[in-house]
Amino acid sequence: MSACPLLILDRDGVINEESNTFIKEPQEWHPIPGSLKAIASAHRQGFRIVVVTNQSGLGRGVLNIDALNRIHEEMHRQVITAGGVIDAIFFCPHTPEDCCPCRKPNPGLYLELAKRLGVSLRGVPAIGDRPSDIEAAQRAGAAPRLVKTGRGCETLASEFDLNEVPVYPDLAAAVRELVGESR
Repeated sequence: MSACPLLILDRDGVINEESNTFIKEPQEWHPIPGSLKAIASAHRQGFRIVVVTNQSGLGRGVLNIDALNRIHEEMHRQVITAGGVIDAIFFCPHTPEDCCPCRKPNPGLYLELAKRLGVSLRGVPAIGDRPSDIEAAQRAGAAPRLVKTGRGCETLASEFDLNEVPVYPDLAAAVRELVGESR
């Protein structure tokens, strides 16, 4: 691995609890137990942490950009309190009906992140809980991993072909393995 490896994370269902009605305010953002410590652990091992997330609540008018920024500020605050850092957040504000190239399962957000950071995504771990996370990572050349939190158990029970994608109980377990790999 390089001196400063990259770790790509989905947000809802990986870092924080999923919501069927969208997370609209910072007080609705609740971390999954162990996720903040996992991010801190990866950060201490030299990983740059980047969040790549679909946020169709914007396109649906459920929340506005100011609310999303406040939610992300809360996420940053809690991660910093746990001893970690999120280096960047890339989000798609579009709905599925918009057929946007940046909305997962399309690889646009991943490709934009690679361009902006000037890195190859080949072999970069990308942790998600949905088929769209896995597909987008694969299409961008990253190395997807599935967690059972969020929609992960639904993904496992579905007809979606994981094609040897590693599966972990949660972000903490996935990061424990990555940290071991980075030593």
